Amino acid sequence: MTTNMKFDDILLLIGDFGAYQIFLLTMICLSAVPSSMNSLSGVFLIAEVDHWCAVEEWADGVNDCYDLPESSNEEYLQCIHQYRKSAVPTFLDDGEMVYAECEKYDATYPDQWSEDYLASDFTNDTTSCDDSWVYDRAQYASTVVTDFDLVCDKKALVETSQSLFYFGYLLGTIMYTISADFIGRKYTLLISITVNVLLTLATAFSTSLVMFGILRVFNGAFDLCMYTAAFVIGTEFLGPSRRVYAGVLISVMYAFGYMTLGLLAYLIRDWRTLQIVIACSISPCLLLIVILPESARWLISKKKIEPAVELIKKVAERNKTAEKLPPNLQEMLTEESKGSTEGENATFIDFIRTPGLRLTTLNMMFNWSITSLVYFGLSFNSVELGSNDYMTFFLSGLVEIPAYLICIPLIGSSLGRKWSTCLLEVIGGISCIITAFLANGVVKTTVAMVGKFCISTSFAIIYIYSAEIFPTVARSAGVGLCSTSGRIGSILAPLILALKDYFDFLPLLIYGIAAVGGGLLVVFLPETRGTALPDNLGEYHGIPIEH
Repeated sequence: MTTNMKFDDILLLIGDFGAYQIFLLTMICLSAVPSSMNSLSGVFLIAEVDHWCAVEEWADGVNDCYDLPESSNEEYLQCIHQYRKSAVPTFLDDGEMVYAECEKYDATYPDQWSEDYLASDFTNDTTSCDDSWVYDRAQYASTVVTDFDLVCDKKALVETSQSLFYFGYLLGTIMYTISADFIGRKYTLLISITVNVLLTLATAFSTSLVMFGILRVFNGAFDLCMYTAAFVIGTEFLGPSRRVYAGVLISVMYAFGYMTLGLLAYLIRDWRTLQIVIACSISPCLLLIVILPESARWLISKKKIEPAVELIKKVAERNKTAEKLPPNLQEMLTEESKGSTEGENATFIDFIRTPGLRLTTLNMMFNWSITSLVYFGLSFNSVELGSNDYMTFFLSGLVEIPAYLICIPLIGSSLGRKWSTCLLEVIGGISCIITAFLANGVVKTTVAMVGKFCISTSFAIIYIYSAEIFPTVARSAGVGLCSTSGRIGSILAPLILALKDYFDFLPLLIYGIAAVGGGLLVVFLPETRGTALPDNLGEYHGIPIEH
C-alpha cells in the first residue's frame, strides 16, 4: 500500500464523520453554550438604566418604592416617577418632552414629599446631581451602571466597560496562538475552561469598577481560548466533506446560549446573581478533561507519531472500521510528518513571505474584523429595537438558528465558501444601511433582523473558511491572526454604538458600509469546498488561487 496517504485519506477509510466524531462534537458543544452567554452577558451586566438626580430629603420614600413587590410593576412605576416629576426639569428632544438625567431644580426641598409639591413653582434654576441618582428598576434590579454610578460624567465608561471584555478577546487570541501550537489544542482548552470558571465567578464579587474591568479583560481572554480551541479540535478530526457540519453545529449551540442568556436575564434581574449562574454553567465543561483527545493533526505535525497512531486506532475501533486501517499506518504518518516543515510552527514571517498566502491572510483578517464588528454591534443594539430588552435580545438570538442551518445548503452548493460569504456580507451591509434611515417600528426591526441573519450566517461560514484555508502547521496561528483581527472589530462595536448620542443613523451606516466593502473583497479569496486540508506551507499552493 502506498505511503503517500495523508491524514484526510486515512479519515475517509476509517470514517470522517462516524460515531466517534459525533460523540466528540456533542461534547465540544458543551463549551459553546456558556461561552456564548459569557460573551454577550455585557448586554445585561452593563445595561443602561433610566435615571435622574436623587433628592436626599426623599431617600426613604424612594426606598419604599424599591421595596414594592415585583408583581406590582405599575404601582412601582407610579411611585418612583412621582418623585422625578416633583424635582427634575424637562426639555424638548426631537419633539418629545423628556426628563433631564443629570440635573434637578436648585430648590430647598421639604423633608416630606407631597403630591402638591413642584420645585418648578419656586425656581427655574437647575443644578447638577449631588453624586447620587435614582434608578428605574422596572427592568433591571441592578447592573454595573447602577452599582458604580456610570452615568452623567461617567457615562463614557459604559462603552469602555463593554469593550474591555473584547480587549480580552484580543489578548486571548495571542495566548491561544502561542499555546495551541506548543502545548496542543486539548490542554489549551482544559486550562481555558478552568480559569474561565474562576474568573467569571470572581467578577460577580467585584467591589469597584477597576476590579470589574480587570477581571472582564482576563475573562474575555480565556473565554476566547476556550471557544476557539473547541472549534479547532472539532474541525481537525473531520474530513473535508464533513467539516461544515461541525462549524454549523457549534454555531447553533452558540445561538442556543444566546437565547438562554436572554431567558436567564429575564428571570434574574440582579447582575451579580446572573454572573454566578453563568459561571456555574461553564463548570460542566470540566468533564471534557476525561473525554477529549489531542488533535491527531497536531500530533503528526509535532512528529508525535506513536500517540497519533494510537488515537487513529481508537477512532477506527469506535467507528467499527478497524479492519480498514492500513498495515503500514505508522510509516505513512512518519512520512507525512516529514512534510510538516520539520515539526516547526509557522510564524508571522511565514505568512508574509509565502506567495499567495500573504494576500489571502490579509484579506481574511480584514473580513474577520468587519464581520465581528457588525455582528456584535447588531447584538448590542438589539435591546434598542423594542420596549422589552429581554424579548428583543431573545429574538435576535433566535434568528441566528436558521441563519446557521442555511450554511449547509449554501456552502455545499455551487456558491461554495467564497461566494456565500460575499453575498451574505453585501446583503447584510445593505440591510444595515437601510435600517439606519428607517423610523422605529416593525419595518425597521424586520430589516435589522435580515441584516443580523446575513451577518450571523457569514460569521459561521468564515470560521469554517479560515480553518480550511491555512495549512496544518499554520492553522492555529492563521486562525489566531484572523481572530485577533476580529477582536479589533468587537472592541470597536460598542464604541461605535455610542455615536448614536450624536447621530442616530451613524452606527448602522458605518456597519453597513464596512460589511459591503468586506463582502466585495471576499471575491479575491481561494475556494476551499471539497479540497483536502493542506498540511504544510509547501502544500498551500495546492489550493487554486483565483485572481
